[in-house]
Amino acid sequence: MTTLYTNARLLDPASHRDGKGEVLVDDGKIVAVGTNLKRDGAEIVDCGGHCLAPGIVDMRVQLREPGDEHQETMATGGKAAAAGGVTTMVALPNTDPVIDEQALVEFVARRSRDVGLTRIRTYAAATKGLRGKELTEMGLLKDAGALAFTDGLNAIADALVMRRALAYATNFDMLIIQHPEEPSLAKGGAMTSGEIATRLGLSGITPVAEVMMIERDLRLVEITGARYHAAHVSTGEAVDAIRRAKQRGLKVTCDTAPPYFALNETAVGDYRTFAKVSPPLRSEDDRRAVVEGLHDGTIDAIASDHAPQDQESKRLPFSSAASGIVGLETLLPLALELHHNGSVPLLRVLGALAQRPAEILRLPAGKLEPGLQADFVIFDLDKPWRIAVDAFHSKCRNSPFDGRPVQGAVLRTVVAGRVIHTAESAA
Repeated sequence: MTTLYTNARLLDPASHRDGKGEVLVDDGKIVAVGTNLKRDGAEIVDCGGHCLAPGIVDMRVQLREPGDEHQETMATGGKAAAAGGVTTMVALPNTDPVIDEQALVEFVARRSRDVGLTRIRTYAAATKGLRGKELTEMGLLKDAGALAFTDGLNAIADALVMRRALAYATNFDMLIIQHPEEPSLAKGGAMTSGEIATRLGLSGITPVAEVMMIERDLRLVEITGARYHAAHVSTGEAVDAIRRAKQRGLKVTCDTAPPYFALNETAVGDYRTFAKVSPPLRSEDDRRAVVEGLHDGTIDAIASDHAPQDQESKRLPFSSAASGIVGLETLLPLALELHHNGSVPLLRVLGALAQRPAEILRLPAGKLEPGLQADFVIFDLDKPWRIAVDAFHSKCRNSPFDGRPVQGAVLRTVVAGRVIHTAESAA
């Protein structure tokens, strides 16, 4: 079916487009983008002047399948992603069993097709069993469909193993993604070190643990010439280190997540375990440095860092509670706060959500361009509402943003020309 989306505010960071226009879709692909497009026989969808932008490419999601389907499945995660305007999400390999074999990469692809909602891709483990010792068969895993290699929530701590991983990945032009936290400095820690951790009697994780790991890795990147990505950057010193590396021409990228620009360590309050994340929430100075990194482009991407945890995992003493929050359904409105409060231009926010993740992972997505799959989101930029975890499509409700007033609501999510979510169907 041919569909013409008309009367839209087209927002495309790749072409710097921001203006009224139309998108013509046929056979699941974008045929034309512009004004006064031919509409012979096309179904007309009036966007009512609302924003039409490339679908979000969420490059850091935990889907819990296989192994922990009581917390999330690809089906429930797909529904949550669709409701959040996410058209492609990439799963971490920390499942049970770990995604370190070709058959498991292929399993994710099959399940994605079976679910038939948001596109689901996956990373593969960089080391077997995420144990940080023996490298996986990266070449075979890439051929099976793995987009990049990471040990997920585990840092690749051994410098020699990391050097080998980077060197091996360079031979295949593959990307290594690091959880940047020096594990011996983070071991046993519950929140970022400082006055609040001391007052609460909680063991602290020094922010230096992040920049130490990144600076070590950057030395190895210089040696190997590899492509390297630092995940969920949360400190000002880490942002500065990456900024300097980019200025030196290293193949370095990074992302952050909404908790690190929308919250600071005070959100822990009186032991609020829903605000326990890894890396931990940081100081206000670090939060501002993350915002500045997004503003100047040092931080390439914004990912949800979706980490569903059941109540039994969260309703524990703070030091024992699991880390992580759900984020698929709040990613867009929380990112739009950066635009609404004047911190980051709108196109740059959308670029960090769609264009840059697609470029980093070399996916044909993140742009409104003829010939590409018709993956996009239509949203009301200014609609005010309050986040309500009870309305989430995700199986879990672990979010510190419950009740937070936001602006910007998804109206429709389209994947390959097919509508997978509308605000009306959600209501």
